Amino acid sequence: MAKFTPELQTEYEHLFASCRIAPEHLNDVLKTLDKILFGKIRYMAVTAVSEVPWYVIGLLHSMESGCSFTTHLHNGDPLAARTFHVPKGRPLIWNPPNDWESSAYDSLRYQGFVDLKDWSLARVLYRLEAFNGFGYRQHGIFSPYLWSYSQHYTKGKYVWDGKWDANAVSRQCGAGVLLKKMVDNNVVALPGNVPGWRDAGASA
Repeated sequence: MAKFTPELQTEYEHLFASCRIAPEHLNDVLKTLDKILFGKIRYMAVTAVSEVPWYVIGLLHSMESGCSFTTHLHNGDPLAARTFHVPKGRPLIWNPPNDWESSAYDSLRYQGFVDLKDWSLARVLYRLEAFNGFGYRQHGIFSPYLWSYSQHYTKGKYVWDGKWDANAVSRQCGAGVLLKKMVDNNVVALPGNVPGWRDAGASA
């Protein structure tokens, strides 16, 4: 895992500030945002026990399973059994079909996100990228997991675990792009930029 450094913080903040949604993808971005907002009550239930902001959970849910509540937050595998893709065999204690919320909590705990206090902009983007992995950096591109549908990403993708295709193009809106639209639309506020996420979560 890449270490969080002042240089990385500056990179995330610059990419976020300069992020522009590709016009041809704007409708898809708005539809995805609607899906996240539809699930907000369930995300907030997980926030209550994990301290992870609801919108971070929603962004991960969008990226991993298109906001489906019939799949694990870990990687989009069906809730009918433990996960079979990376990370495999989660949750360790699982009696299918168990509830989505307990699986989501396990995913956040597995990633080390539970009870963290700093959810400022750069930390959010860092943790979103960490959830998917930092492998794109070795190919010299910004991760589509964050920046797909913006000017920061053109092509190059892991088409499945460990399989790189330099010409593949992500067909999914990046979490950083979605977050930028959330902030621009006053859906959420981020610590260090505008009032904290707790207040925004309660009023958005």
